[in-house]
Formats: sequence, structure tokens, C-alpha cells
Amino acid sequence: MLDEMTGALEPSGEDSEVVWEGNGAVVPAGQPMLLVLLDGSVAQVPTDTAYQAMLPVAAPRANPSDLPTVISSSRDPQLVGRRFRVGDAAVGTFAVVRLVRLQALD
Repeated sequence: MLDEMTGALEPSGEDSEVVWEGNGAVVPAGQPMLLVLLDGSVAQVPTDTAYQAMLPVAAPRANPSDLPTVISSSRDPQLVGRRFRVGDAAVGTFAVVRLVRLQALD
């Protein structure tokens, strides 16, 4: 949901649901990327908000309305609690991993 006072996207407690929980990785994308914004326009996102998720192929397909949240991290405790918005459902798929573009929300 959009908080009109702050302009921030907030999860809706009423219709939020966990669709997948498991191992994966969140890493900086390393270069500017294109994301479709909420109003449907396309923008180049700066590298400080551009990330990629590496999810198992068995995980459900990510949708642009999904807001993944890091619930634990054995390598980077600063990632715990960070939320992202899915920017692209699948950038690429390999034998065991699916790459998904993310934009950091907080």
C-alpha cells in the first residue's frame, strides 16, 4: 500500500501472505538497470537501490507486486529486515537458480 503522507510503500497486513520461505541470496546488481515503476513508466535505477535475488528454481515465480523481505542472513546481518520490490520476474534461469531484479525499499 502507498502511504500518501510519506510516499513510502508499506505492506498491507490484510492481504499480505508468505508465498515462499527458504534459502536464497540477495546481491547488489552492480550496474544501473531498468525497472517498471508503479505508474507503468520505465526508469533507470541507480546502483545503490539495484539488487538481484538468486532463488531456487523450485521457488514460486516472483511477481512485480511482491515485496521480498530478508528474514535472516549468515553472511550479512545488515540485510536482515530489508525489504525489496520485485522489478522483473525473471532475468535469467540456470539449472538450479533463478535471477530476479529487485529494488531496495529500505
